[in-house]
Amino acid sequence: MYPRFPLNGSRQTPERKTVRRLPPLNSLQSERIIAGPAATSFPYCLPPMKSPLARISTALLSLALAAVAAAQDLALTPLKSTSIYAMGEKAGWTVAPAANAPAGAKYRYSLRKNDSQVIQTGVIDGAATIEAVLNEPAMLYLDIAPESGDGKHIAAGAAVAPTQLKPSTPRPKDFDAFWAEKIKMLEAIPAEPVVTPGDSGREGVEYATIRLNNIAGSHVYGQIAKPAREGKFPAMLILQWAGGPYPLQKPWVVDRAAEGWLTLNIEAHDVPGNLPQEFYDALPQIIKAYNSLYDDDRGRNYFLRMYLGAYRAADYLAARPDWNGKILVATGTSMGGQQSFAVSGLHPKITHMIVHVPAGADSNGGLHGRLSGYPNWDSSRPKVMETALYFDTVNFASRIKAVSLVSMGFLDEVCPPAGIWTAFNQIPGRKEVVPLPTAAHNHQSTPEQQRAYTERSGKWFKALANGAEPDVRPLK
Repeated sequence: MYPRFPLNGSRQTPERKTVRRLPPLNSLQSERIIAGPAATSFPYCLPPMKSPLARISTALLSLALAAVAAAQDLALTPLKSTSIYAMGEKAGWTVAPAANAPAGAKYRYSLRKNDSQVIQTGVIDGAATIEAVLNEPAMLYLDIAPESGDGKHIAAGAAVAPTQLKPSTPRPKDFDAFWAEKIKMLEAIPAEPVVTPGDSGREGVEYATIRLNNIAGSHVYGQIAKPAREGKFPAMLILQWAGGPYPLQKPWVVDRAAEGWLTLNIEAHDVPGNLPQEFYDALPQIIKAYNSLYDDDRGRNYFLRMYLGAYRAADYLAARPDWNGKILVATGTSMGGQQSFAVSGLHPKITHMIVHVPAGADSNGGLHGRLSGYPNWDSSRPKVMETALYFDTVNFASRIKAVSLVSMGFLDEVCPPAGIWTAFNQIPGRKEVVPLPTAAHNHQSTPEQQRAYTERSGKWFKALANGAEPDVRPLK
């Protein structure tokens, strides 16, 4: 059903002489074995990728770097410091030439609603004000380029009543029944955890790699770390961004374990996460275009195995006797955030969700005047659009009981903010949004542009590691 990929050039599994199987749960307490992957440090740079997302991201990053040079020629100031406006309010920016701007330089601009529909164009010659009044919830995306056509662009973003953004397409009536059936199918397959203890490289931390059974003969691969002491710990499930596959980095779990977390970090794909880069480079091209595999078949869609893998990983953490039974966080960036939405909506024991610029929202937005982002499902094919709704984060959000922290970049064209706001708005419980008005996608933005998320997520993780509930702040 799913593409399978050979290990070390063959279909055989890795050598078993260093592998130990976990005992039954009732004897786990006396075993010092740990298994599974762990948390990430939310790096700003992704590893080299050859996926469609990577190609899009590379092009957008080139534009972003060019914008730096152009931005030195113009100064943009939002009419409101938050860049968030009410319906009927003037939204926009004042524009002024910088002190060192070329004399007589002119710029063309376009203002797009939801980064899709052009609602205004014009020429900037000297100082100007660019503004619009909207009577509907939407995102605004401003693109400015020199008339000279040298390719240097400046971008700015704003939000109009974003907490009122609604799904562009109704949720499938059988959405819940579909996922209940798939979870039942997964639960009929024994997890059979296989762990390989390893060196954490850090005193006071235990580390291992892990393999769990998944549907259709596939597996969940990852790494796990925990404090090297007896006790019960808060648990963190870290889910990976798009691309690759690529190897998991040991510090992503070890550093979190040093902070007191039982941390599991899993591959999004059916490949081990601890092999040399050459292994991943040699994988068949088909897996590097995974986002389009079975994109018109909900029963075989690539994201079905991925989401169920996250569910199995959460199940594994929740069954461990060294979990404290109180805090189980799903977290990730981009496609890791997408998986976090799915597992938080599906698994009843996820207590908190912390996600940065999550992918997978508003899959049908392109049919309704909104820019749709990754996984970039083909909006020209009706069956693909119908299938996408079963994997859309917007449709998982209403099921989420976890206390949630969600960020979005107003300039993000990989995971557009209109979709993320829409998904966030569907979460019924306690939640906090972190708008990033000057940020694009995570690895296309500077640490300063993402500082608000870095600071808020850091405070959430610190509180949870200490057994406290985070301070959930309202949108200002």
